[in-house]
Parts: sequence; structure tokens; C-alpha cells
Amino acid sequence: MTSWMKINFQDSMSPIMFHLNFFHDYILLFIIMILLMIFYIIMFISKTKFYSNLIINHQLIETIWTLIPLIILMFLIIPSIKILYMTEDMKNIKFTIKSIGNQWYWTYEYPQLFSNQFDSFMINNINYFRLLSVDNNLFSPSNIKIRLLTTSNDVIHSFTIPSLGFKMDSIPGRLNQNSFYINSPGLFVGQCSEICGMNHSFMPIILESIKMKSFSKLIKNL
Repeated sequence: MTSWMKINFQDSMSPIMFHLNFFHDYILLFIIMILLMIFYIIMFISKTKFYSNLIINHQLIETIWTLIPLIILMFLIIPSIKILYMTEDMKNIKFTIKSIGNQWYWTYEYPQLFSNQFDSFMINNINYFRLLSVDNNLFSPSNIKIRLLTTSNDVIHSFTIPSLGFKMDSIPGRLNQNSFYINSPGLFVGQCSEICGMNHSFMPIILESIKMKSFSKLIKNL
């Protein structure tokens, strides 16, 4: 969960989020190197007294400053494409959850188990986390790959859980799907990330991940 004055990412609780965090730091390293190089060149040019107005082109220098950006882009493209394919991987799905966006609450369903749905509304109580607590948590088993189906009954919403690196739009008349894998049991907080009306800020998501045995017992009691 994000806390006050926290400027970095939330702790990674899925393989996708781990790779996204690494990719962020990886890109930041290149940005710092490029900025330092530009700063050095500017300082060098501003202080040197040796220059010539007769040089109008230099084939070698032009080749170098064309190849260097291409090489940098190649180093950025490879991990980027890898993460892109990881987010779209739908193999080895073990369980399916369906999420339906409404103004301004979420409806959940376990289509593989039963057709009953339950709503999840924000709790307006000072004894709970402000704007982040709900009356019905979404439960899911940990350490298995889960497919999430999402749609909307009214306007476009967005089902987002930052610590899992998961974000998917809920669009009326369309059923989107994506997958996630939770490394360990825990309580994961998200919110609707698409402006969907007056109470857009009052659509929190609480995903409670538990062990498979506990999840089986929970489902039997529903």
C-alpha cells in the first residue's frame, strides 16, 4: 500500500511488477548517463577556445552520433518487448475471476465455481483506511496463475492493482482478459484508474490473497 511521501513504486508482489521495477531502474541508469554526457559536452564547449568555422561536416562523427542512439535503443527495446509479452501471456491459467465495473462500485464473480455475484462498496468509516476500505474483499489463491475478466455496466472503468503491476480497462460491451500471479498471501490495494464520473475516487479495490487450502474452505462456506 502506498504511504505518505512515498515517491517510489510499491513493493513487487508479482513477477510482472518485479520486471517493471527493474526496467524502470534500468532506463533511469541510461537517462543519468546521457544527462551527464550532455552536461560534460556543454561545459567543454563553453570553456574551450579552440574552434573552426571551416568545418562543415565530419563523416566519422556523424556516423558515431547516429550509431550510439541506435545501440542504446536496442538495449531498451529487448527488455521492453520481453515484459510486453509477459503481460500478455495467458498460458497455464488455473483460476478465473470476473470483475464488473459500476458507478461507483465493483461487482465480482467466480465463474468456474458458481454464478452468484457480490458487490464491493467503499466503507466510509474513520476506523478503516480512508477511501481504500471496502465491505467485501475480493479473495484469490496465491502462487497460481489467475485470469481476470473485466467489463463494465455503464462507463469505462479501469481495474488496477499497482503492487501486482496489473491494470486493465473495463469497457461496456467488451470483455477484456489478462492474468497475474501473486507471490505470497497478503492484502493488495487498488483503485479505479479511469475517470468515470463524480465518485471516481470512491471505487477502491481490495484483493486478499490466501493459500489454496484456506481459499477452498472459504469457497465452501459461501
